Amino acid sequence: MALSKKNSIFYSKVLLFGEYSILLESNGLTIPYAHFNGSLNFINSSAYTDLDFAKESNRQLKRYAEFLRDKANDIMDTEELLADIEKGLYFESSIPEGYGLGSSGALVAAIYKKYGLNIIKAKAGLDNHQTQKLKSLFAKLESYFHGKSSGIDPLLCYLKHPLFIKDQQNIRAIGISRKNIKSDDAVFIVNTKQSGKTAPLVDLFMTKCLNSVYIERIKKDLIPTTNQCIHSLLQGDISNFYKHLKQLSKFQLEYLKEMIPKEFIKYWEEGIAKNHYLLKLCGSGGGGYILGFTREFSKVKIELAEQGLEVIPVYQEF
Repeated sequence: MALSKKNSIFYSKVLLFGEYSILLESNGLTIPYAHFNGSLNFINSSAYTDLDFAKESNRQLKRYAEFLRDKANDIMDTEELLADIEKGLYFESSIPEGYGLGSSGALVAAIYKKYGLNIIKAKAGLDNHQTQKLKSLFAKLESYFHGKSSGIDPLLCYLKHPLFIKDQQNIRAIGISRKNIKSDDAVFIVNTKQSGKTAPLVDLFMTKCLNSVYIERIKKDLIPTTNQCIHSLLQGDISNFYKHLKQLSKFQLEYLKEMIPKEFIKYWEEGIAKNHYLLKLCGSGGGGYILGFTREFSKVKIELAEQGLEVIPVYQEF
């Protein structure tokens, strides 16, 4: 069975704002990130690939398809999916696993687009009812990978458009203002070169929230600051954006320190002290990538590279 390459490429995602706080109903902002991507393909097709990787992906897809047959046969054509897996279907992906970039979300989006029954087509202007229906479907489909899923990652990967999350019941595609953006402004990620595990860190956070003093700081500081970062960015108010972002970076360093790999704390502190870049968590943390923002990217990327860090731009004005 032929697969259209143009239609089957799904991007990774970056949660710009909302890690942890979104669990307690803060706003969130997530964007597609084309640097890493994945697509369905067949072993021994015209594409060149790592054969061992493809075979392992095919085996994992079979286990996933069996899960879908048991749990989601009403929304997926699992018979066709299983037949294609027998023909060598696999997910060709450059999205690193355990790095908070939505590797399972991209896979779920790809599988749904190709094998979903009565699919809701990805298009601009989906109303909240359709968006919520998609989110619910994706939560069910992604639960195989995480035990429990919000559905937001595969939703973003499927729609391929920035999403503003007002709360779990109100999510919409949105444009991000480029007003007041200069040529040396950039969003970037720093590779910690270690994978992170989401579930134990989320459990740690929720346990800490049982402490009355801690949850008070989350509600009075983290949630409002996260919301202010998002709204100032969407409005193109870059001056206030960096003011709120600095507060967020400081907060995470003090109250979410366990989620920051120890060897990266010095870079975090340096950014706050020198004020020429600011770091924050990218997803749940514990490894993976760290997210950075700067107005002096040409200088910062050299500075960090000289300290042995791998810096990859997510967004840079041209």
